[in-house]
Amino acid sequence: MSRRPIATYRLQFNRDFTFLDARTVVDYLHRLGISDCYSSSYLAAVPDSPHGYDVADPTHLNPDLGSEDDYWEWVEALRTHGMGHVLDLVPNHMGIAKSANPWWQDVLENGPSSRFARVFDIEWRPVKDELADKVLIPILGDQYGAVLERQELRLFYERGAFTVRYYDDLLPIAPDTYGLVLGVGLTTWLNEHPGPAAEELQSILTASAHLPARSTHDPEAIVTRAREKEVVKRRLAALTGESPIVQAYVDDCVTRINGTRGHPRSFDRLDGLLNAQSYRLAHWRVASEEINYRRFFDVNKLAAVRMEDPWVFEEVHRFAIDLIRRGGPTGLRIDHVDGLFAPRDYLQRLQTAVGNGDVPPAIDPTRAPHDPPFFVVVEKILGTGERVPDDWPVAGTTGYEFGAMTNNLFVDARNTRAFDEIYRRFVREALSFAELSYRAKKQVLHETMSGDINSLGHQLNRFSERNRHFRDFTLYSLISALKDVIACFPVYRTYITAADPVSEGDARFVRDAVRCAKRRSTTVPAMVFDFVERLLLKQTPIATQDDCDERARFIGKFQQLTSPVAAKGIEDTALYVYNRLLSMNEVGGDPTRFGIDPAAVHEWMIERQRRWPAALSALSTHDSKRGEDVRARLNVLSEVPGAWKAMITKWRGLNRRLKVDVLGATAPDANEEYFLYQTLVGIWPFDRNIASIRERMSAYITKALREAKVHTSWLTPNEEYEAGVIAFLNGILDRRKSSPFLQSFEAFQARVAELGIYNSLAQLLVKITAPGVPDFYQGTELWDFTLVDPDNRRPVDYGARRDALSSVTALRGGRTGTDAAEELLRSRTDGRIKMFVTTHALEARATHRSLFEDGEYLPLAASGIRRDSIFAYARRRGDSMTVTCVPRLVASLIPDVTSPPVGSAVWGDTRIELPTACESCVRNLNDVFTRAGVRGHKVAGRLHLNVSELLERFPVALLVPSTT
Repeated sequence: MSRRPIATYRLQFNRDFTFLDARTVVDYLHRLGISDCYSSSYLAAVPDSPHGYDVADPTHLNPDLGSEDDYWEWVEALRTHGMGHVLDLVPNHMGIAKSANPWWQDVLENGPSSRFARVFDIEWRPVKDELADKVLIPILGDQYGAVLERQELRLFYERGAFTVRYYDDLLPIAPDTYGLVLGVGLTTWLNEHPGPAAEELQSILTASAHLPARSTHDPEAIVTRAREKEVVKRRLAALTGESPIVQAYVDDCVTRINGTRGHPRSFDRLDGLLNAQSYRLAHWRVASEEINYRRFFDVNKLAAVRMEDPWVFEEVHRFAIDLIRRGGPTGLRIDHVDGLFAPRDYLQRLQTAVGNGDVPPAIDPTRAPHDPPFFVVVEKILGTGERVPDDWPVAGTTGYEFGAMTNNLFVDARNTRAFDEIYRRFVREALSFAELSYRAKKQVLHETMSGDINSLGHQLNRFSERNRHFRDFTLYSLISALKDVIACFPVYRTYITAADPVSEGDARFVRDAVRCAKRRSTTVPAMVFDFVERLLLKQTPIATQDDCDERARFIGKFQQLTSPVAAKGIEDTALYVYNRLLSMNEVGGDPTRFGIDPAAVHEWMIERQRRWPAALSALSTHDSKRGEDVRARLNVLSEVPGAWKAMITKWRGLNRRLKVDVLGATAPDANEEYFLYQTLVGIWPFDRNIASIRERMSAYITKALREAKVHTSWLTPNEEYEAGVIAFLNGILDRRKSSPFLQSFEAFQARVAELGIYNSLAQLLVKITAPGVPDFYQGTELWDFTLVDPDNRRPVDYGARRDALSSVTALRGGRTGTDAAEELLRSRTDGRIKMFVTTHALEARATHRSLFEDGEYLPLAASGIRRDSIFAYARRRGDSMTVTCVPRLVASLIPDVTSPPVGSAVWGDTRIELPTACESCVRNLNDVFTRAGVRGHKVAGRLHLNVSELLERFPVALLVPSTT
């Protein structure tokens, strides 16, 4: 591997955080212990993009972020500190908003004949005949006719080109239709203005009329059109620049074609001009049913890219690869890899492309999958029982599964039934998560992606017509079967290809989905599902190569559809409805799994070290539903079901009068109220600043309600209901109206927040010392009580973090290790204790790098009175060893909320046992936080470490070999 980071730190670039801003924090990140920045995409995006995932031009840096010199100054600052950076690549889609994408604009202007038509996943022969050779553009806020006659669509002329403007969107007019603008009345004008200018204008229009057709697929004609259309524009620009009378004529034509408000017939010419283009403007609601280009999920302004085309791959990646070869990115993060037609093929081509030299070396087939030539991680959500394919040349994933596994370690599985009952009784109805997910996926397929499923259904119908055994299946039954199979799919997608045998795992996922769909369906014959299963598993008879190609295309498109449906159905719907314990509702998590036995976590960590030791280990990401410290707090609730039940019952009674009736519905409903109380427990600031809570929660709850799609949604917002829920929220946060509630709430929340601190420190230390590369989301080195974006993408106060780091450094330098640790423990609410653990654990990781990167992971068994509340493991390489020891399930440990879980009074006889092979490694181990030396104790002939000594003065411990 060219470079494996020690630790990565996510930076979110946008207009408010530029290359120059990034340069100013390099020294701070270096001092913190970060080896590599993990940057959001910095290629040219739609102007003012807050995130950069809407790349509009992959051939340039984003001008919103600064100049190329600014960029290389940042890179050079990283190099000076021995640091690298991982670039977030977005290969699945491109931004097309605000007319910022030159390739998309070329497609709109030239239709199928555009040389960039192959870039985008457009169905030029869609189900609706009227869209043949056209792209549906669903950007209008009203019906097309109404928008047209309100003059919201206006024709403009500038420098030889005609465009139609709709607010921020500029739509090109094809040069071969310029005659529709300038042709009416042209003969009269030519007779009245004889001369060279008139002759040139007539010649230009003749040339425009004879351009190769926009429907052509002939390569030579495509090249000719691309060249000659620009000639037409240049000639017209020169003519209008030189001839005032021609300019006046063009202006008059534009004025007349734009129509007169109140005179509907005056818009006929503009209507005719728009109908002659290679796009069709439509109301934004039309997209769900008729859109004929694949999107990122259901976002109309993110057009999917055909990355399976080698030419497209080369054009999209040319600039990024050049940056790598010039010393820019030292690693890549691949966004939404499941959206690609053939992920493995893409990743292999990517590794080849980033090879050094003019002729990049081929991928070495003997290299282990977790040790690729270039550091690449993929954004991939793993379902239950799913693994990253072994033949992907990547270092692993971005770490969603690590966050889910670690989070579950701090959930008390013994209280599963109690929590189920609390939730069921409070909301008075609680569907299973599996049922909610199924319904949510069906809702997505019906409401926002019906056009995608209909297109896939027609593709399936065409295939069935090719074989007499399948041709009697109706289109309706085929589409219905596909909907049920997709809604039942147990993972985001499979990876079946035309050339390779179907893997055992993929075959199991397909069969499980079909079996589930058969069970649920009451209208579709079983033989239709059998046909779908056989087709997906490549078991249908094939007569010709065309049949084989058609089958492969269907399977590929099916796999590209299951992923966004799962994402929209689960992440953006079900996770906002199933509210049993919100800390479980995370991207890549499984809300049905309430806690995990430590032995299972150890087993998972051992496998991770064996297969993916350089995958990222993340607790928070830009996609997180809740910040890591919010989840750490909410996990405490799993330990105190009795107290939680008593509190929410009391709060519901106190706040009942603040609810409002909206058209027969009570706002909020019981499930939403339960959601609100948990959210407030999780994000309540230590300083109890309700003003900041009210502002953030108002925006958050609106998003949460719309994502849940129960009483309101993004598609059909019920603003009156949303206002009712916000009024309830503001009411319970008003100390004048809700003093009894707030007194009760703050007393309970304070205890949860205190216990959450120790969960936070424990999961942080596990992240840094367990197998994988620890990844830090920006700002989380202090307490992170953020919610889903845009809340978690607010600017980071690096000035405050610099001060905190300086304070921690000074404290450590001026006192003994124990004194510094105890001082930070006393002031734990200010967040410096989290930074203290971060920087000192990262320092230890860097000092003993080979041990943490390649060392064996050894679970350490606990015994004694508090054995269920300790989690410990060793990392060993040769004669060197480290020991990580953290508390879990701490609510029962410290009845006095003001006392941390340290010392013999808490831990008693609890101890961890070291394997016999590790006994020689224990000598000269020191704790990095207190600097205290540690001695092993023999018990029944086996060497043990007393937890009361490990955690005597500080709530977590990391033992490393002494360097003195």
